[in-house]
Amino acid sequence: MSETKGIIHIYATHNNTMLLLTDLTGAETIAKSTGGMETKSQHKEGTPYVAMKLAANVASAAREAGIREVYVRVRGHGGNRSTSAGAGAEAAIRSITRNGIRIISIENVTPQPHDGCRKKKKFRGKSKA
Repeated sequence: MSETKGIIHIYATHNNTMLLLTDLTGAETIAKSTGGMETKSQHKEGTPYVAMKLAANVASAAREAGIREVYVRVRGHGGNRSTSAGAGAEAAIRSITRNGIRIISIENVTPQPHDGCRKKKKFRGKSKA
């Protein structure tokens, strides 16, 4: 009996974390979970604790679908913004392994600019005049 495999896409910004479980082609969505589905307060959507709960939900859906091994694709905001993934990405990966899903590989798929748009200028605060 061959175990089916899947892909877990983790999109972790500084304000939110989204997890998406698909089949190997990436065409069929098996489970989806976002920070807003787990917490009511908007400022907690990107925290590692919420990301752990999201990963637990996706891992249980993966087990129900018969998926025991996954490829993980982590994505930050990218472009001309920060290329590092948010704090939720690492916590989500740790929670996936704790919930009995074996990770085959972890890949960073954050989009990198090829000298595209110019960054926004730095905010220097309001003057007290």
